[in-house]
Amino acid sequence: MSDSILLSVADGLAHLTLNRPASLNAFDADLAHAWRDATAEAVGRDDVRAVVLDAAGRAFCAGGDVLAMATGLGGGADITALAHVINEGIVSLTTSAIPVVVAAHGTTAGGGLGIMMCGDYTVVGAGSKIGSLYANIGLTPDLSVTAQLARAIGERRALQLVLQDRLLSADEAVEWGLVAEAVGGADAEAEADAVRERAQEIARFWLSGAAGAYGQAKRLIRSQPSRTYAEQLAEEARSIGEAFETPEARARVAGFAAASRKSAH
Repeated sequence: MSDSILLSVADGLAHLTLNRPASLNAFDADLAHAWRDATAEAVGRDDVRAVVLDAAGRAFCAGGDVLAMATGLGGGADITALAHVINEGIVSLTTSAIPVVVAAHGTTAGGGLGIMMCGDYTVVGAGSKIGSLYANIGLTPDLSVTAQLARAIGERRALQLVLQDRLLSADEAVEWGLVAEAVGGADAEAEADAVRERAQEIARFWLSGAAGAYGQAKRLIRSQPSRTYAEQLAEEARSIGEAFETPEARARVAGFAAASRKSAH
């Protein structure tokens, strides 16, 4: 696997790190293909029950590598082809039944916004900035930004963000519901470390509990737009019945029942 993305797996946790810090983890062709392969491997492994996605350096992701676009690609068809490759990785994460926490310190912009929204729970730094900024270079949103942003924060706020030269502060991103929480640090490096550590805490919380149930809950919510209301209710009913048959649920239900009987006496 390319060094532009790092993947490690231990104790049920897959750890993905965007690793082009000198380019603010912007996507070039190498990272695009490495991202597709690493995300597919992470969610395809039987021993992975949670995923942490973070980034090296001083920013999470600046989107597409504009310099590479200007000098190393033949034209719009090449841009479209690379977007399709990156989209495969986005689909791998968002459609999996594995919960994903994103640690997005520093700045997240452009396509990086779509990468950040691959997370089911996102932690940023208190000094983080998040925005679209595509129109600043005459381009339109990609990498799931228009597919996910309005669902996350509502259509009117999504339009405000993509139609302005605007970067949200961490507090605004939390208020809008774009990210879950913001954590601080004494300086930028300490803040980045705190963001990563908080993301690890969240992943460990999932792993210490009913990780399979968390993953299925994520899948139900993420996949809901593809179903009618009645179909979604049917899928919920099917899923809870299937979950009840798992050893994990059997043990937890039995434990809950035993505790309830004990407290009643």
